[in-house]
Amino acid sequence: SCKSRVRAIGFSPGMYGKHFGLVELPFSVTPDPRFSYVNSDYREAFATLRYGIETRKGFIVITGEAGTGKTTLLRRLMHTVEATVHTAFIFNTHLSFTELLRLVLNELGVVNSAQDRLTLMAHLNDYLIEQLHKDHIVSLLVDEAQDLSDAMLEELRLLSNLETDRAKLIQIVLMGQPELERKLDQPELRQLKQRVAVRCRLAPLGSDEVAPYINSRLQTVGYEGKELFDLESVQKIALYSKGIPRLINVICDNALLIAYANSQSKVSAKIVDEVGRDLQLTEPSQVKATEERKPISHQ
Repeated sequence: SCKSRVRAIGFSPGMYGKHFGLVELPFSVTPDPRFSYVNSDYREAFATLRYGIETRKGFIVITGEAGTGKTTLLRRLMHTVEATVHTAFIFNTHLSFTELLRLVLNELGVVNSAQDRLTLMAHLNDYLIEQLHKDHIVSLLVDEAQDLSDAMLEELRLLSNLETDRAKLIQIVLMGQPELERKLDQPELRQLKQRVAVRCRLAPLGSDEVAPYINSRLQTVGYEGKELFDLESVQKIALYSKGIPRLINVICDNALLIAYANSQSKVSAKIVDEVGRDLQLTEPSQVKATEERKPISHQ
């Protein structure tokens, strides 16, 4: 396999950067907002997210397959909102409600030593009222929300009851994989589903967007050299990744590593096939000129 060959050659993945004239590796899988690829779907999802929060809609649900950029979307939001919008980002969904309250207060910078739920709720309510008087907005951003228990989702619904006659005091964003949609369809969660004012879905990239996506990431790290991926290799990347940005990154990273190991100046389709085998990815037998794309839906 390529991994064993790479180990035998004796270099780390980061070393291919120098070979290709890269000052920074462009295909990291960390959710760095600098690398946000802004196509029409992403732009609409981001606008929907901001709209839901800034107009105090209460509950906002955004779903998408693993690797479609949901966490990056949240991080970009946190980096770009006005100073009057306060966010608490929760990525650990295996918490008790009391632990979640404590974490939210900590994220919002509210100093408290309370341990019991009632006191924590009182502190949060006081903070929310204080921000409302300043005309500030408070938003709770929950990542990987498909992993929340039904009981926790019900607790969040009750938390959304914190409101005045004219405004929701806390805006709750549930970001998750498609299982979240199925979970919200359960009869026992119908009250929560009815509270969802804004809903949006992130779709994978179309096959015609894979090349611009790759070029966008190379431009972000300042690459100005020769073409690193030929047309055939990009077509193969589109097939193996099925348009999932995280998979595109993994394939490109591994492909550049193999190209470096073989002293190649660019990635060929043959190299992408090798990566596909090593990563145990299956290439669809039928190539479509334009992949079917699920539209973003609103509610």
